[in-house]
This record gives sequence, structure tokens and C-alpha cells, in this order.
Amino acid sequence: MKQTLILISLICFSTGNIMAQHTIEVKGKIKFIEPKMNKIEATRHEGTQKIVVAETPVNKDGTYKLTINVDKPQSLSLSYPWWQSVNIWVEDENLEVDFHGRDTAKIVIKNPPYVYIRGGKNNEVMNWINFERYRNYQQMIELYRELYNSKIHEDEKEEIRVASAIGYSDQENYRAHMRYICEHYADRTSVIAAINDLDEEKDAALIEKTLNTLEKSNPKVVANYRATAKKERDCELRMQIGQSIPEFEAYTPKGKKMNVQNFKGKVLVLDFWASWCGPCRQEVPNLKKAYEEFKNKNVEFLSVSVDTKKEDWIRALKEENMPWPQAQAPNGGRQVMDTYQFSGIPFILVIDQNGNLYRKNVRGQQIQEAICECLTGKPTQDKKKSQRIKAANMM
Repeated sequence: MKQTLILISLICFSTGNIMAQHTIEVKGKIKFIEPKMNKIEATRHEGTQKIVVAETPVNKDGTYKLTINVDKPQSLSLSYPWWQSVNIWVEDENLEVDFHGRDTAKIVIKNPPYVYIRGGKNNEVMNWINFERYRNYQQMIELYRELYNSKIHEDEKEEIRVASAIGYSDQENYRAHMRYICEHYADRTSVIAAINDLDEEKDAALIEKTLNTLEKSNPKVVANYRATAKKERDCELRMQIGQSIPEFEAYTPKGKKMNVQNFKGKVLVLDFWASWCGPCRQEVPNLKKAYEEFKNKNVEFLSVSVDTKKEDWIRALKEENMPWPQAQAPNGGRQVMDTYQFSGIPFILVIDQNGNLYRKNVRGQQIQEAICECLTGKPTQDKKKSQRIKAANMM
């Protein structure tokens, strides 16, 4: 199962009756206030889109009080933007959450302190889940410290970056804790957050057992979870290696409609980016290098912007001067991001001559390697590079 939680909306029923909409209160204090981003917000995700559920300003003394309308139990992200966030369970419990706030230390890697939630049995479970994630994050920090504090070979540095990008370093230990939560707290609706971090195949029996237990007190919650999980799985299947790539709409600066069918019969490098995305623009030289190498070898390139403002996109096109077709996805790319199951950019894919997904999430030298493999049907000779490509596709 993906690392990122399926933060689903759950319809709350209690002994067969619909739960009336009500409010809960979340209050707390920020130790170090960030003047440029002085608010607290609660958000949820619909597909790849972040939806702000509630927000409130932080008072001058660092205190805040946030009111959240609740018509269904669900996991939300409570955050002090730029600095800290924590997953909370909103249902019928008032909560207290304090944040450390702005970090004044001059560090390369953010390492905020653990955030504890006070209030209610469901959030006792969330505290446990959040703490295990926090511990794993600390292990990832150690990988980065090794990268920045030691003089090691570039290939080894790259391997550390890949290991960090794939996820936290001790997933099996983490899942063992999630299994324990499912086995002992299946009567609490927040157990859904632990289920989301289990392995769908290895833990299938435990997941079913936990859902069956929860179903006795919350049948509609479980029914909605099953439906949402199925929808997520169907989306994931569409984006598996070897599957036919889904269609989407995007338009050139002159308004011409573009889609992947325009490139059938050729290898296509599909690049999702935005003018405001620094890492995206850092990839442009790598894309140009690949373009120059393969432009006369039955390979096409298409960059699709998820900018919301056309003028920003056009300005960036003039600055980057990319010599291949350019298009912009409508509505800031919301539909294509849901269809292609990505939330971060750059997101670069290689599609084969038959319109099937060959590689995804390739960066840097991986772009040229993936194109070469797709054209020849042979893996690259550099073993370490091949391993990194494989790792990138697992993300």
C-alpha cells in the first residue's frame, strides 16, 4: 500500500442513524510564531487535491482556537504552514495541539519536534501512529546527515537520496506497530489510519478482520472505506508499468488540444511541471540533453504545465526555450493529477510506442537510460543506475 495515507472521507453512522453535523474545537499555542505565515489550518485530500476544511489566525501571544464542522469522521492534517503538521482524527473529541513553530536553527534538513495531540480515545491511536512515523522520519534524517556530513562517492550519495525518496528506512518495524494497533484497537474508527499503512497483500487477512470488527459498530463507515479503497486500487492499476496510458486534455499556447494519442507509434517522454516549481526547472537541462540525443530516433517529448495562470506558464516557456511541444492542463492540472496519480512535480514518464507506460518518476540521467531501454529492449549496463531506476519506479 502507498506510503501516503488514503485520507478518505468517511460517512459517520452510529447504531444505524446518521450523525448530525456538529463542531469540534481544536486549540493550542505556537511557541515560535512565523510572521509571514501566521495561521493554523486543517486540510484533507481528495485524490491529489488538498482541500482546506478550516483555518484560523494565530493570536499575538501564540494561542489559537480552530472550529471544525464535522459531519463525518475523518483524518485531517492540522498544520502550522511551512513548519509543522500532524494528522488528527475529527469525530466527537475536542483537541489541544501545541506546535514548536518556526525553526531558527541554521540547518540543511528540517527536523521538527514530535507533535502530541491531547483529547480522546481516537486520538490516542493517532498519537501512536504519528509517533511511529516520526521515529521513521528520524531514521531518514540520519540518511541525509550521512549524505551531507561525509565525503562519499557520488554514486553512494545518489543511493542515499533514492533510499530516502522511497520511504522511511524501517518499514517492516513500522508495519508491525500498525498491525498491533489493528489487533487491539479495531473498535475505534481511527483504526482506519493504521489500516491505510498496512500491506494490502501481506496483511489482507488482518485488514479484513479489523474491518469486520469495526463494521459491527460502524457499518456505513466500513462500507464507505471499502468503496474508496477500491477506487484507489483501480486508479493505481491504471498507472502500473505496462498498462495503457490514460488520456487527458491539455492545450498549446495557441489553444490546440494535445493528448498522448498524438504520439502513438513513437516513444514519448511526458513531463509534468509548473513555472513556480524549482525542481521542475532544474530538470529542463536534463530533458534538453535527452531531447538532443534522441530527437531523430523516433522519440517525442511533451511538457504539460499544471500552472493555474497562463501568463506565468507563457513567461516560463520564453525563459526555458524548450524546443518540443508544450501544453497546459486545465484547472491547474487537477484532473490529470488524479488520473495519473501524482501530487508532486516534476513527474516525468516514458511511454512506449504502443502507448503503454514504460517508466515513471524518472529524473536526471534516468531519463536517457529509460528512453534507451525502451528503444532497444535492453537494460543499461551500469548496475547501480539500473537499481536506481527500479527504485524510482517503486515510489
